[in-house]
Amino acid sequence: MADKGRVHVLIGGRVQGVAFRFFAEKWANAHGLTGWVRNLADGRVEIAAEGDRAGLEAFVERLRTGPRLAIVEDFDLRFEDFSGEFGDFRVLFS
Repeated sequence: MADKGRVHVLIGGRVQGVAFRFFAEKWANAHGLTGWVRNLADGRVEIAAEGDRAGLEAFVERLRTGPRLAIVEDFDLRFEDFSGEFGDFRVLFS
């Protein structure tokens, strides 16, 4: 599975209340990724996504900017091993 991977991303700034989760869902689906996105109580957005490395890289580049009203100030990205645990990409609501 050398061509597949996983990313875990924590994004801070003005990222809640600007449709960031739905932006992430749209682009994850466009790149054929699986996983989830959720808001955290501390104001950040957290994302776990899996798929082919090219799709992950394109997805991460979109996340660095976010939707039109977002202001991304902090971007913590970790690459991890592919697990295959997700069936789709979804928005999680707390």
